[in-house]
Amino acid sequence: MAATADAVREQIERELEGPLRALDLDVEAVELTPAGKRRILRVAVDGDNGVTLDDVADATKRVSEVLDGSDVMGEQPYTLEVTSRGVDRPLTLPRHWRRNADRLVTVTLTGGEVVTGRIGASDDSAVTLAVDGATREIAYDQVAKALVQIEFNRKPDRQDEED
Repeated sequence: MAATADAVREQIERELEGPLRALDLDVEAVELTPAGKRRILRVAVDGDNGVTLDDVADATKRVSEVLDGSDVMGEQPYTLEVTSRGVDRPLTLPRHWRRNADRLVTVTLTGGEVVTGRIGASDDSAVTLAVDGATREIAYDQVAKALVQIEFNRKPDRQDEED
């Protein structure tokens, strides 16, 4: 059963990639969970410029259209929920690092070391973090887990104050 659910999630993701890309959005996660006689389909999306409520509304309409034109969900009823990626999701792809530039992140390396720093430049293979006044390049294959930290009291940069 789990293999079937995984196959369905993967097929849904494949079918949604193109239509959501046309909205400048990426499929970040697809979750399909049972809820009594129904199922709940959650689709998380993200974009280079973040995700607004209007983006979620447009994505919901597009996802609904794609699923209505497909037999991937079968005959069993489901509830569709489209959301943004959320700050609590781990950074797992180069685009996640790029989209979170200048944010504080805690990284657990594969060797067990924990590093907290501000995200600087990133490319397809590594990220540069500002750690205690120095820069440190970390290859993604050295990252076991990376989470953006919520900062409630961060003081804006002087340039931000002038804008």
